[in-house]
Amino acid sequence: MIAQPDPGPTSRVYFSQRLRMHYVDWGNPDAPPMILLHGGRDHCRNWDWVARAFRRDYHVIAPDLRGHGDSAWSAAGHYTMANYVYDLAQLIHQQKLSPVTIIAHSLGGNIALRYSGIYPENVRRLVAIEGLGPGPRAPDAATPDTIAERMRAWIDESRVYSGRQPHRYKTLEDAHARMREANAHLSDEQTRHLTEHGINQNEDGSYSWKFDQYVRLWPPYDMTRQMIASLWSSIVCPTQLVYGEESWAKHPAADGRLDCFKNAQVLAVPNAGHWVHHDQLDFFLRQVRAFLGHPMA
Repeated sequence: MIAQPDPGPTSRVYFSQRLRMHYVDWGNPDAPPMILLHGGRDHCRNWDWVARAFRRDYHVIAPDLRGHGDSAWSAAGHYTMANYVYDLAQLIHQQKLSPVTIIAHSLGGNIALRYSGIYPENVRRLVAIEGLGPGPRAPDAATPDTIAERMRAWIDESRVYSGRQPHRYKTLEDAHARMREANAHLSDEQTRHLTEHGINQNEDGSYSWKFDQYVRLWPPYDMTRQMIASLWSSIVCPTQLVYGEESWAKHPAADGRLDCFKNAQVLAVPNAGHWVHHDQLDFFLRQVRAFLGHPMA
């Protein structure tokens, strides 16, 4: 008998704040739901290796954040954490996914942690890969900027972005080389997969990344650290905080952030940078499976 190829996911659409939002569905709808949430300037297909590992045990869904992948861009070029959290809330609400298990990376981890504090009853288990942010600053390094100064800086930066054009690569191989340069841990297979799913071909034949340039521009204000810590303390589900030992991220127990959680553990991954789930995939899957209660055979 000829072996059948492993079927990939199905592309689907939902709407949030009038934006056409894209996600991929890996099937198995009768299984417990799992959401895989990517980070900034990334896309939902970066989770394909993780999704394949969990699709037998879960109904796996991986969305593109607004302004990323194949989801719509904000007409105003404005991307706030409140918008991102709303989009996740709408996906879970519309598709009736709660209680849901969430695995999320970087910006996605930040979003998932906030959502889990707002709707603790909706999240069964949570894995956040470097989703806590850069960590608290020392008192002498804290920014003294007033709201007026921050607004002026944001306005100036917005004007710069208004005239900024997405970088164009002459060939797909050029884009692939840029992806390889961004993360030396990636294999050739990984860089090609991430590039091919993360890029569009322009009308002139060149290539540009799918994400909106404005997603790089952070709003001038957000929740305070105290407010965010309050949300973390409201999370009730078992939580795994993952970080790569070669990343810029800091151990959350060392700077006190772990103390904000009721039921969290830290997983430090050796020989891994910021993209832990790419850099040490097998180790990551073994550890997460054990945490979720589905150890590998």
